[in-house]
Amino acid sequence: CGCKGIRSCLLCEGPAQAAPPPQGEDNFTYCPATGLAKGNEHSEFAGWAFPFPGVFLMEEFISEDEESEIVELMDRDDWKPSQSGRKKQDYGPKVNFKKQRLKAGSFTGLPSFSKKIVAQMKACSVLGGFLPVEQCNLDYMPERGSAIDAHFDDWWLWGERLVSLNLLSKTVLSMSCDSEDSIQLFPTFSKGNRELSPPGSLTETSACKNSDEEGISCILSPRLVPSKEVTVAIHLPQRSLVVLYGDARYKWKHAIYRKHIEHRRICVTFRELSAEFSAGGRHEQLGKELLEIALSFQGRPV
Repeated sequence: CGCKGIRSCLLCEGPAQAAPPPQGEDNFTYCPATGLAKGNEHSEFAGWAFPFPGVFLMEEFISEDEESEIVELMDRDDWKPSQSGRKKQDYGPKVNFKKQRLKAGSFTGLPSFSKKIVAQMKACSVLGGFLPVEQCNLDYMPERGSAIDAHFDDWWLWGERLVSLNLLSKTVLSMSCDSEDSIQLFPTFSKGNRELSPPGSLTETSACKNSDEEGISCILSPRLVPSKEVTVAIHLPQRSLVVLYGDARYKWKHAIYRKHIEHRRICVTFRELSAEFSAGGRHEQLGKELLEIALSFQGRPV
């Protein structure tokens, strides 16, 4: 396997599975329709919610036929062992993140089949001007115990938006926060099957309303909880596209737990350049050169 350091998979753990990764239960679930993280039914946060900005989710981003064609083309190339039971195919520049060094290396562009995917992204409201300079394909299998620890993607080289296409099976993206801040929750109880709206009508103190107003007799004061106690599950259907930006990119770590890999799953992640490598940035020229290579769509895995 490709595990290093504290990371492990079922292949290197052996039958005893001596060091399985932590797999906590997410206590909130993200709702794409409202943009809220809602407390799960059997958690201590049932009946509570908070706005969870920085997530864009589009279901059925590609068709079943397109998915089959893309995976078939991927499988024509070798998959290299990666950490935590994954396999990978990289299309991008050679990077040393610790030393902040970057060069094109053997990078010859994104694969030809991604040209259509990138073109379809223009229909997404949050992806205006998105120019991917790197693509990483990750192969997850339950037999290998595939997973990825909670982490932030680098932001020296990679820019605001992280874009991932979820192929072959559904999974769950688990979001966690190490901040010392608190999160303000608001109640989602209802009367007469009416659910309360997000904050705006809520105040710091309890405020009772006339019971005739939309059947709600009283609005409770918000509840403050430490950010570290909150984890949010973002359910990713098969063939869905998810974009993380803003707080979901820079404040919340993302992970895929082993228990959420039930069948083979391929994640195709596209990254754009940071401001430092974009127009007006310190390394603008290098960024321009890398984008010209990437968007030739003539690449093979590096």
